[in-house]
Amino acid sequence: MKKRVVVTILVSIVFLVSCSARVGLISGNYGKIRANEGVTDSFQNYRIKNDHTYYTSGPDSYPNAMIGVDDRYVLVSNLWKQRDLTPKTMKALVGNMESKAQEYGSMLHGFDILDNRGNDIGDRYSILSLTTTVRILDGNKMTITTPPIDTYEGFRMKLMRPGETD
Repeated sequence: MKKRVVVTILVSIVFLVSCSARVGLISGNYGKIRANEGVTDSFQNYRIKNDHTYYTSGPDSYPNAMIGVDDRYVLVSNLWKQRDLTPKTMKALVGNMESKAQEYGSMLHGFDILDNRGNDIGDRYSILSLTTTVRILDGNKMTITTPPIDTYEGFRMKLMRPGETD
């Protein structure tokens, strides 16, 4: 009886360790997004980090999101548009994004982009409810999903009650 209990416990431990290892392999290459008021402040005061490359997604005049990627990493994407920003052009983009967000009853926030080890590898500026997937690839390459085309409109639709229209 005792031998059977010990074997059952050992088999359970091996199974749990195996499952944990598989989950680590599956989720091990994904980063995350973390809200950061310092990043919000940087975008709202048009501070450009010299060691970051900036990209936008969505319309050129009022992007759905703006990201700055640490130059140690390469963004692999045909959907994000690389932008050469100056404080003046960043001010125009941020202002247009804020106007669009306010039009739909939302606010913009800054976020850290973190790799799979929790290291800060970039910044994002967008509405709070935006979902983003960060995947870390080999050789300091990464992908970041772009927001939906209807980012601002989609936010408003979440706030409306069933059957309600503009």
